[in-house]
Amino acid sequence: MRVRATVAYDGSGFAGFQRQRNARTVQGEIETALERVLGRRTPILASGRTDTGVHATGQVIAFDLAGWQHPLALLVRALNATLPADIAVRALQPCAPDFHPRYNALSRTYEYTIYVDPVRHPLRRHTAWWLCQKPDVVRMNQAAAYLLGEHDFAAFGRATSEHEDASTVRRVLRAEWREVAADELRFVIEANAFLYHMVRRVVKALVNVGLGLNQPEDVKAMLEGKDAQRIKGLAPACGLCLVHVKYPGETSHEAHPNLLRNA
Repeated sequence: MRVRATVAYDGSGFAGFQRQRNARTVQGEIETALERVLGRRTPILASGRTDTGVHATGQVIAFDLAGWQHPLALLVRALNATLPADIAVRALQPCAPDFHPRYNALSRTYEYTIYVDPVRHPLRRHTAWWLCQKPDVVRMNQAAAYLLGEHDFAAFGRATSEHEDASTVRRVLRAEWREVAADELRFVIEANAFLYHMVRRVVKALVNVGLGLNQPEDVKAMLEGKDAQRIKGLAPACGLCLVHVKYPGETSHEAHPNLLRNA
């Protein structure tokens, strides 16, 4: 039987999702926990790979479960008792034998959180990007509108080796900034798929617009020019969170407060 799980993690202490030989990763910890609980090596499939320091509340994984004679609720309890404190299985359910979290996904939704304060807040350093000056949300949304639809996002990221055709064309379904508190802004972006570093480079470009360093129309020019050199740097990984992966038959995800926020 194949099962599908929704997993949340604080990415601060991981060298990304994907298993690595000499680094602590989310995949490595989950597969270690599965082996301890089930007594056998159990590889997992995932909807995608998050980078070092990136969080998730809605990562989707799947694995084949053999010989488990108990309710799945007991497996959730056993895994969460075995996993480290910075990873949790939030839900677990049966799925089709050929279900693949990545290839069956219709879209992924990320949220990026910024907090604005004259002085940095140590308790928020792992979950939000600190800015001294508040960027203009109206200008950032004007710029974000140019991202909607299908474009070549070569200026904002690169394809990973898992994409056989190395295409940099992606379809963005939603891109919106919201002021969720007097000192907090959140960017929600949904797309069929993302390039490596795409969201963090998009956020950096939009914040530059919000701070008056660029014009909203410059984002359109970046897209059309396909020149990654025009966007200097990345938004820090700490503010980024994978919140939802959508599959056929499911409704669209509504943005929600980041569950990993430290107030």
